[in-house]
Amino acid sequence: MKKLAVFDLDGTLAESKSPLDPEMTALLDQLLKIVKVAVMSGGSWAQYQKQVLSYLRHDDHLRNLFLLPTCGTRFYRYDGAWQELYSEDLSAGDRVLIIDALSKALDQAGCRAEKHWGDLIEDRGTQITLSALGQDAPLDEKRKWDPDFAKRSRIKTILEPLIPKFAVQLGGTTSVDVTARGIDKAYGIKKLHETLGISIEDMVFVGDAIFPGGNDYPAKQAGVVSIKVRDPDESKRVIEAFIACLGEEGDQ
Repeated sequence: MKKLAVFDLDGTLAESKSPLDPEMTALLDQLLKIVKVAVMSGGSWAQYQKQVLSYLRHDDHLRNLFLLPTCGTRFYRYDGAWQELYSEDLSAGDRVLIIDALSKALDQAGCRAEKHWGDLIEDRGTQITLSALGQDAPLDEKRKWDPDFAKRSRIKTILEPLIPKFAVQLGGTTSVDVTARGIDKAYGIKKLHETLGISIEDMVFVGDAIFPGGNDYPAKQAGVVSIKVRDPDESKRVIEAFIACLGEEGDQ
């Protein structure tokens, strides 16, 4: 019996930078009643509050919810209020170095868009994220820009030699995430194990970027049983299966 279900956010539980829809909200509320749930994503804590926490039922079942923003570089748990357990902040100098390298790689890859919406590079403290069409780009534009990850793979190939002591991962629809090396979703899985006392064998991970270079892939490399989904609609069917299986096991 699995004791912890871990999910990516953008592209898995919700469309990119969009709120949980009513069906997903209801499914997660139901899942939280029967099993512990973690959400681990490249998004910032503010993005979690906007996309997830504003929609979930605010009751004692939130004690079963664990949030790991910026690819597991932060960890929050609920104890009447949200408490930050750790934050693996990058130094000011490292953040400047990464931002400069991301800008250079974007140009050298020939991937700088003629039009963008909002900032291209966001300093999230523990992570620097490139959103190639800007932080506020329309979802339809983002979906069209790099559906096969080819553009971002080119950026990643150029970027990695420029900042060799950092980890570069691809996620979302237009994003490239940079964290300290070793601080990624595998690190988040390890921290979930240490904090909750749940073995990796008793976890399952669901994400849309479970492939080499994808920011969900380190979770699979950590040894977690992983389920790759295409989009939030497919994730809903996976959650329905979790509820059916775990609910039946709990009734035995």
